[in-house]
Amino acid sequence: MSRARMAKNESNILYRRLLRSYFSSVISISLVLFLVGMTGVLVVNARSVSNYFKENITVTAVLSVEADEADASSLADDLQGTGYIKDVRIITKEEGVEEMKEVLGDDFMDVFEVNPIPVSLELQVAADYVSTDSLAVIETAIRANPSVEDVVYQQSLVELLNANLERIGLVAGIFVLLLLFISVVLINNTVRLNVYARRFTIHTMRMVGATRSFITRPFVGQAFFQGLISGAVADVFILGALYLIRNEFYQLFSLFDAMLLGAVMAVVVLLGILICMVSTSAGVRSLISLNKNELYY
Repeated sequence: MSRARMAKNESNILYRRLLRSYFSSVISISLVLFLVGMTGVLVVNARSVSNYFKENITVTAVLSVEADEADASSLADDLQGTGYIKDVRIITKEEGVEEMKEVLGDDFMDVFEVNPIPVSLELQVAADYVSTDSLAVIETAIRANPSVEDVVYQQSLVELLNANLERIGLVAGIFVLLLLFISVVLINNTVRLNVYARRFTIHTMRMVGATRSFITRPFVGQAFFQGLISGAVADVFILGALYLIRNEFYQLFSLFDAMLLGAVMAVVVLLGILICMVSTSAGVRSLISLNKNELYY
């Protein structure tokens, strides 16, 4: 075999190794950025999710037996004019009877001569007012109406929900910071290993008189595209995960803000580019200062 052919084969082997190394680095970085991105999606939409759970707590205003639908409609109009009620649903006597039949059976009305079920209102309180103190004030305001017989809501559930949401928010904040730190470390190590594999090329460039900036520039340029590709791949993974969420948990998916999702995906790409470029620049500069013997350790 001629020397030219041997050199060509060695060059092809080296190229394939560099390509595999580059591909594995991109995949590794993409997976880390995917985890960061999905965590970001949950964090930026945490308020929407929190509001969803809060606004699913129902406050029921039970009217007196003498009150009719006109009284209920008048009260509903008054409540919807306030800032603390998001939605009102009037439950008529007939609807109340149907609901009681589901609980007590079809024959429960046989013991009554007239319909004993009063008209009631199901109130969806705005999320900002779903707290023990605010609901107590709202209850007092509703009871001031002479048509209202009683106001019912699960106070213990409200307290439990708010306490759990605070805990979840604290844990999520710590988890995000920890994940971000781990992500930076993992990506930094991946990029530095990729740069370290080319330390002899860097040493050769330095030996022929190349300046630090001249040596660093092509590596940083490659790191830019590596971060860009990794971020784009991570965004594809995020879109795939969101597609699964939409199919399996559409109600949860409907809470996500499209603008915030786009912002998170853009940040994922920028984060990938930034970490790759900074890590590569630092890695190259540290290798430039090594002497020949240190390259083997």
